[in-house]
Amino acid sequence: MAKLEYDENGRLLFTKEMKREYTLLIPNMLPVLMTLLQKIFALYGYNCELLTTSHRAVVDTGLKYVHNDACYPALLVIGQLIDAVKNGGYDPDKVALLITQTGGGCRASNYIHMLRRALKKAGLEHVPVVSINLSGLEKNPGFSLTVPIVRRLAAAMIYSDFITWLANQCRPYETEHGAAARLTDGWTAQITEMFGRGRGMTGAELKKILPRIAADFAAIERCGDAKTRVGVVGEIYVKYSPLGNNNLEDLLLGEGCEPVVPGVTDFMIFKINNRSVDVGLYGGSLLKKAFCAVFQRYIENLQRIMIDAVKTQPRFRPMGAFKDLQRLVRGYIGYGNKMGEGWLLTAEMLELIHSGAENIVCTQPFGCLPNHVVGKGMIRRLKDDYPESNIVAIDYDPGATRINQENRIKLMISNAKGRIH
Repeated sequence: MAKLEYDENGRLLFTKEMKREYTLLIPNMLPVLMTLLQKIFALYGYNCELLTTSHRAVVDTGLKYVHNDACYPALLVIGQLIDAVKNGGYDPDKVALLITQTGGGCRASNYIHMLRRALKKAGLEHVPVVSINLSGLEKNPGFSLTVPIVRRLAAAMIYSDFITWLANQCRPYETEHGAAARLTDGWTAQITEMFGRGRGMTGAELKKILPRIAADFAAIERCGDAKTRVGVVGEIYVKYSPLGNNNLEDLLLGEGCEPVVPGVTDFMIFKINNRSVDVGLYGGSLLKKAFCAVFQRYIENLQRIMIDAVKTQPRFRPMGAFKDLQRLVRGYIGYGNKMGEGWLLTAEMLELIHSGAENIVCTQPFGCLPNHVVGKGMIRRLKDDYPESNIVAIDYDPGATRINQENRIKLMISNAKGRIH
């Protein structure tokens, strides 16, 4: 067992020795992106494993070690990680936990502290917790986000959003079941191989590779009439994670719908943009604002390449750009509203309505105040302005019954199909 080291505040550190010997466990949220993230870290010498467990023990473990008033995503993530350490067949003396940390004003900044508290209660306080963040919140001798890693992560985000966006437009119509999923796996492997050779990250390379991916998805044989499109928005974990939303996308597909799920690129730009907005509203470092503006333009340029690549295949609808979201939400909610998903959640609902996906499931953890304000709290205003909108807010919580959630979603779908006929 590696020697345990602590910082001046008593925080257990992930050391260089641990990097060589330990397995880093990663909770799953976005299957394509997290798979690429796992592969990227492996290129830099980290031994990572992605957790896909979804059995009842995940929830029970979360309830045992996290206060039941905590946010549902926190309960699931912490439950999944501790269950893996206890029952996943890993050596508990040679395992560490990897978790993202945005530095926001809600559970996003508290996850990591709740996780450490839960580990102590479970007798696992010797297990290090490693934070992935761009805010300088925590540092470890054995883990760092270098510029090459960040470049690969940014490119992985674009590839993930791009592939997922195209796959969702193919899955409801594919004549050969699983064709889109196999193509997704194939391209994920190819992208990983390119990253290993230091390729596939620049704008010039993305302009060549993304149209090839689009052409491959366009070649999938499809049949059937256009299906009811249902948008999915909400708190980032329950919006994307099959564990968090009870396999919502599969439910929509089973009901004969086409799921439309906005990508994570907009969320990343939103988080960068928030820091610039803060300086304008409250004052602060102009150097920080300038750096954020440069970083935002970098990601927005990658997003524009992605949008242009979708347009190379007429059978696919392109996603909107971040600037479109800013324009649509103006007059509804201020840019200073940034807790949780902030104004971005309202903007995504507006974008879905404007793009013909006016049937929307707004996913949110029960009692998540920020997202109840910008999600459920905005539905009446949106319905007043867009009477054709058909929005249902679904709470996810250990005490919420899956059958009740599904029945409310099915009722929304029934109303949508009734309007067509």
